[in-house]
Amino acid sequence: MTFRKGSPRHVLAGRIFVASMLTMAVFAVYLAIVRHQPSNIGGGIFTFYLVGTAWLTARRRDGETSRFDWVVLLIPLALGTLTWMTGIQIVRSGASSQDGVPVGMTLFMGSVMLLAAAGDVRMLLRGGVAGTKRIARHLWRMCFGLFIAAGSFFLGPSNRPLRLLSTVGVGKYLPTALFSTTLYLILTLLPLILLIFWLIRVRFRNAYNGKSIAAAD
Repeated sequence: MTFRKGSPRHVLAGRIFVASMLTMAVFAVYLAIVRHQPSNIGGGIFTFYLVGTAWLTARRRDGETSRFDWVVLLIPLALGTLTWMTGIQIVRSGASSQDGVPVGMTLFMGSVMLLAAAGDVRMLLRGGVAGTKRIARHLWRMCFGLFIAAGSFFLGPSNRPLRLLSTVGVGKYLPTALFSTTLYLILTLLPLILLIFWLIRVRFRNAYNGKSIAAAD
C-alpha cells in the first residue's frame, strides 16, 4: 500500500503478501472442514480466488486471458449463488444471523462474489483488461482479500489478537484499550478504506494528468 507501484520493494512485498494469503486461505479451508464451518469454507476459497486472480492480473500483459479464467469463473458464481440462498433462508427463518454472522454481511458477501463473477465475464468477453482497468482489478481483489482476512482475525471469536499476543507473552503488558471492539472494527475496515482511496486515485489519475498536460500546452 505504501511502496511506489512497480518498485522492487512493492514487488517483494506483493510476493510475500500473496504467498502468505494463499497459504492462510488453504489452512482456513482445511480447519473449516475439520470444524464443520461451511461459511468459513466459502470465505477461505473466495479469499484464495481473489488473491490468486489479482496476482494473475498483475503478472499478465494487457489483454491477456486463458481458458483457465473460464474455469475459475465458476468459483465466485457458485459461492455467490449459495451465499445468497443462505442469506434468503436466514431471512425467511426470522433469524438475524447464522453462526455469529449477521445476515446483512452474508448478503453483502454474496453480492461481492457475484460482482466478481460478473467482472470475470466482462473481462473474458472483452478479451482481457488493460491500462487502469487492469490495475483496478488487481487492486480491489487484493484489498478485499485482505479485508476478509482482517475481519476473520479481528472480529472472530475469543478475541484472537489478545490470544495471539498472550501466547507470546506480550498481551499482559499492553493496555486493554488496544483490544476494544472499536479498534478492531477500524482495523477491519482499513483495507476497504485504502481500496476506495486507491481506486479513486487510479481511475482519475489519467483525467488529472490530461488536464495538467492541456494546461501546460
